[in-house]
Amino acid sequence: MATTSPTFTPAEASLFLTLCGRALDSRQEHSILHDTTASEIVERTGTNTADYPHAKTGMRDIALRAKKLDGVVRDFIAVHPNSVVVDLGAGLDSRMIRVDPPSTVDWYDVDLPKVIAARRKLLPQPANAHFVAADVADLSWIDELPTDRPAVIVADGLVAFLAQPALTAALRGLTAHFPEGEIAFNGYTRFHVWALKHYKGTNSIADAVANPGFDDPHAPERWNPDLTLVEEILLSRAPEVAGYPLFMRLATRLAALSTAWSRRGTTVVRYRFAREG
Repeated sequence: MATTSPTFTPAEASLFLTLCGRALDSRQEHSILHDTTASEIVERTGTNTADYPHAKTGMRDIALRAKKLDGVVRDFIAVHPNSVVVDLGAGLDSRMIRVDPPSTVDWYDVDLPKVIAARRKLLPQPANAHFVAADVADLSWIDELPTDRPAVIVADGLVAFLAQPALTAALRGLTAHFPEGEIAFNGYTRFHVWALKHYKGTNSIADAVANPGFDDPHAPERWNPDLTLVEEILLSRAPEVAGYPLFMRLATRLAALSTAWSRRGTTVVRYRFAREG
């Protein structure tokens, strides 16, 4: 049975770009993420992937960054099987289905109320899954989370839509709430932000972009001294690039020769934090 898509603001509707990217990737012979749930949601909501041209051109990067973030969560859970997972700006991402955590893990998907309402209709909610309907910038929602367990916090595609003061406050609020953990998200350089605002394929979300971007992966350490950069994953150097179409593969491998040029592509940054005492 088809489910009618709600009317979203540009920021809320940005979820369809990544959703369509994951769906289109799942339909490829050599899929990176194998997210068939994304394809099912696209079909159930009657979403036309052609309305999001960047989803087609960028589907491999969209799928690959999601895969890397999935890996961060899996690795953390393997060490902390009683941990808390927080997915910021979760949209209609089925990360919990892909990661398949044990029942000892509590998983919190955080997004705006209309998005969470759509998640309730379109995605399962097992006993250890929790939907938090809130603006990430309104930090009162953090009080709903446990305080006595390690946490891994991820954000896929969210940072560009948070003003810098809101992003800084969220990072500080989360690191102060949990005793220890990790935070990982895809980075947006100043070039990325410029491209989101001017590239025709992303014009539907251009007005919602609020963050100026940052070029130095150590910048979040200056915003929040509790953060320590653990890893910068340059997708241009990922082994999955070997499965890209020829021209894209050659261009990506060329960019991989330079860290600066690799950062103009997609990156995932991972930080560790621990509360003193």
